[in-house]
Amino acid sequence: MELELSTPALLFPAITLLMLAFTNRFLAIANLIRGLHKKYIELGEQPKIKSQVTSQIKNLRTRLSMIKYMQAFGVASFLLCVVCMLLLFNGLQYPARFVFIGSMVTLLISLGISLIEIQISTRALNVELSDMEEFSNSGTWTDFKFTKNK
Repeated sequence: MELELSTPALLFPAITLLMLAFTNRFLAIANLIRGLHKKYIELGEQPKIKSQVTSQIKNLRTRLSMIKYMQAFGVASFLLCVVCMLLLFNGLQYPARFVFIGSMVTLLISLGISLIEIQISTRALNVELSDMEEFSNSGTWTDFKFTKNK
């Protein structure tokens, strides 16, 4: 099978969109961290709430690290695509195949890390929802329910 110049070029838009999505995740987490940091400082000496904020910050630190690796592998995939295209342009078919395989592998690694990060994010949101469910089960929410006036 012969690798054509257009084959690695097809990955350019996909990798670019992935990098944009990863950057948006990074910015969203950065804003969350800034907000939690402000909340952490405002709480002062409230140990229960402060420990919750601390655990959220640890979770966000893990996710931030994962996003860094997602971006690194995405950039590596993009660079390998460019190198593959240069090799193909110079007629070096055999090495271009290995570089293209490397590009695909790094892209798969980036996507795999992304999947794990999404699962961590979902678990964190479920913890937040369970806190609200406990609150709603305590009867406090009954004041806020709307009733139809007769």
